[in-house]
Amino acid sequence: MAEEITFEDFVKVDLRVGTIIEVNDFPKARKPAYQLVIDFGELGIKKSSAQITDLYSKEDLLNRQVNAIVNFKPRQIANFMSECLVLGIYNKDGHVVLLKASKEIKNGEQIS
Repeated sequence: MAEEITFEDFVKVDLRVGTIIEVNDFPKARKPAYQLVIDFGELGIKKSSAQITDLYSKEDLLNRQVNAIVNFKPRQIANFMSECLVLGIYNKDGHVVLLKASKEIKNGEQIS
């Protein structure tokens, strides 16, 4: 179990819904990954690197809504700057399954 946090710690995390508008291969990543371009509505467009190639094709991901943390400090991954963290869960095989809302949500809406 992770370290216990306070409610004040939790509210610092900005969780938002966005739609993947572009998916590219990421051959320079250490582990197989895609480069995602995600539309967060009024928050704008952000990029993310995601190790989700085992369960998702580029076609599966295009126009798919995802949940992401959008207020992480940008992180350099090889030659790519990742600006948000797409959320997922590792399944029993060690592959990431993306989290998503059960209904379509407006891009940029905050998850609480």
